[in-house]
Amino acid sequence: MLKLKTFAKAIVMLGCALAATSGATAQSAPISQEEAHRRALVLLKQMTLDEKIGQMTQSSGVQMPMLGSDRPDDLITQGKVGSVLWLIDVKEINRLQHLAVEKSRLHIPILFGFDVIHGYRTVFPVPLAMASSWDPKVEEEAQRLAGQDARAAGIQWTFTPMVDIARDARWGRIVEGAGEDPYLGSAMARAQVKGFQGEALGPDSVVACVKHFAGYGAADGGRDYDSSYVPEELMENVYLRPFHAAEEAGAGSFMSAYMDLNDVPATGNRWLLTDVLRKDWGFKGFVVSDAFAVASLQVHGFARDPEDAAYKAASAGLNMDMASQTYTKNLAKVVKAGKISEADIDKLVLPVLEVKYELGLFDHPYVDESQVDAVLNRPEGLALERKVAGRSMVLLKNDNHLLPLKRTAKKVAVIGPLADSTRDIEGGWTVEGLFGGATKNHPVTVLAALKARLGADAQVTFVAGPEPQRLYPSLFDMIQGKKPAAPPTDAEAAEWIAKTKAATADADLVVAVMGEGATMSSESASRSSFDLPGIQQQMLETAVASGKPVVLVLENGRPLDIRWASEHVGAILEAWYPGTEGGNAVADVLFGDVNPGGKLPVSWPRVAGQEPLYYNHNLTHEPEDRPQFTSRYWDISSKPLYPFGYGLSYTTFKFDQLKLSKTSVKAGDATEVSVDVTNTGSTAGDAVAQVYIHQRAGSASRPVRELKGFARVTLKPGETKTLKFPLGKAELEFWSPQTKAWGVEPGTFDVWAGEDSTAALHAELAVE
Repeated sequence: MLKLKTFAKAIVMLGCALAATSGATAQSAPISQEEAHRRALVLLKQMTLDEKIGQMTQSSGVQMPMLGSDRPDDLITQGKVGSVLWLIDVKEINRLQHLAVEKSRLHIPILFGFDVIHGYRTVFPVPLAMASSWDPKVEEEAQRLAGQDARAAGIQWTFTPMVDIARDARWGRIVEGAGEDPYLGSAMARAQVKGFQGEALGPDSVVACVKHFAGYGAADGGRDYDSSYVPEELMENVYLRPFHAAEEAGAGSFMSAYMDLNDVPATGNRWLLTDVLRKDWGFKGFVVSDAFAVASLQVHGFARDPEDAAYKAASAGLNMDMASQTYTKNLAKVVKAGKISEADIDKLVLPVLEVKYELGLFDHPYVDESQVDAVLNRPEGLALERKVAGRSMVLLKNDNHLLPLKRTAKKVAVIGPLADSTRDIEGGWTVEGLFGGATKNHPVTVLAALKARLGADAQVTFVAGPEPQRLYPSLFDMIQGKKPAAPPTDAEAAEWIAKTKAATADADLVVAVMGEGATMSSESASRSSFDLPGIQQQMLETAVASGKPVVLVLENGRPLDIRWASEHVGAILEAWYPGTEGGNAVADVLFGDVNPGGKLPVSWPRVAGQEPLYYNHNLTHEPEDRPQFTSRYWDISSKPLYPFGYGLSYTTFKFDQLKLSKTSVKAGDATEVSVDVTNTGSTAGDAVAQVYIHQRAGSASRPVRELKGFARVTLKPGETKTLKFPLGKAELEFWSPQTKAWGVEPGTFDVWAGEDSTAALHAELAVE
């Protein structure tokens, strides 16, 4: 028996050695889910309770004040770490993996995870921007390349997509999702899962982690981490839908949210993690907590002590504890006390092992360090990033055809603190930017791109102004103890305004690049005001006072208060945080090489006091569109400045011939919506056809409009295309608080088609 064990160990070590020489680029055929399940069961039978709990434990790869050791070497060799997060040093990844594979008893490889939200070295537009493309295919392309880059660098698991519905733009994490609509959000969720994971997990893909499950985006007051109170019908019809779409797309993992959901923390919420996710949807993957969320069950006042926190999280269905070490220190005691059986632990461990087999980690656990930079610096990555950024931009205003710009401009004033900020143009969650120092790709700023486009003959004057981000340290800055800087003094502000006045007075054209610093949105970055921070508004007003044409380019992670600009500035381009090639993409749009076709994935508020603001609200007893009652507020319209789905083009489109293949159907049957879209302008451009419905009466009040179909198409001048959209059970059903079930109810449905959520082209559908 001893000789047999020794022989088996030698075989394992030989496999590891071969894997080390072949590296991560070795393309062994992916194994099926069935085979992964079989192998995981065999391995599970050999594991001790401590080793099982180890696979349920994720350790941090970086040192942070709330953690103990920043290098979990001893725990790894003892088989007590299943995953490591926040580590991108390839040599260190390989070192830790060698410890796991060669020094631990069962040689189980580590799963390395990181927040690869919108790119690795090549940084794509932030998710809110990619949703503005209304083109799931380009988001899938972007996340496919990001996943390949991450895998080549040793990351096999990404903590994205974030599919939280965000109806309140004060919430900082609106930038990480697809906006306010569950239909658009579901399409983008499916695209991201497919992009990261491919058709099946394998050696060149990464596991997607759908977050934050669930209701996190409904936080009170838009304040990150605050409690959410969401009735079940709203959970089913709005907040859960993108999560379900991601699960149906095959997502391998979910992440539980931080907050209380209806007074039960999501990380210990059995209704969410077991009843909905596993029983109702049939999810077979694993759930990880958000960082330190298991330990926080005690902070919430939900758990009595760490042992109770471990019990409540595990019994709710949480497979893995992210970084809090609560499972490591307490879960065995819970099992020995008889509160949870070891068989229950087995069920939680099994999907973690299965994913490792599906990824091919047992065969090829190590990173080929010699190939990392070659993969991360692929030129096709930058080309794709520029394409996606251009498709994600939204033209909000273009008076008198100010855009596209003439290439003959000779005197251009570029103003604003974001015009030449390489830190801000990529937005938040840049992997190498956050944890690896400066990115090795050098982001192209708007200023640099404009100078290159205009050439040496042009006079480009730049006035930056004080940086807004210096007033708003990021979450990671705060963790490291960095304090906000002092705002500019009155004298400093006056000096910048004087420089702006001089530069714009001498210019033929002004390009103002303004918005929020990247640290002002994302996690722990909610805002009570949407004002342009710092002195940007004063700089903008000074530029307009010069009488010269002004183009405002926005870089931001949420809608901002641009009421004044919407009345006084000639053209406004929403660029969001466009990524590594963002400056070039902005220039492509400004000069007409790319005709903007993006649409808003959010309702754009006038002021923060309107929030939460969303188009798919219910009717009230006194609708706002009646002549005698036009607003909910005395001092401002309660309607958005720009509606959901809005976006201009350098051409114009006409929507006509809205038809239903059947004007009457049985409940459960389908009809087909068709609409003609014609380019009525003189240049080629992209139209985004949008289909909305409204159920006039039923067992519950239904939203005034709901998006139920969209398509982005390119049309030549004068060209007409007939677009068709299904309208059946999936589009017409809803979850009723009366019946406590999903269903299509008989009645009359309004159907609209057009360019945004205010579309006027109308038809009726009778459901019997």
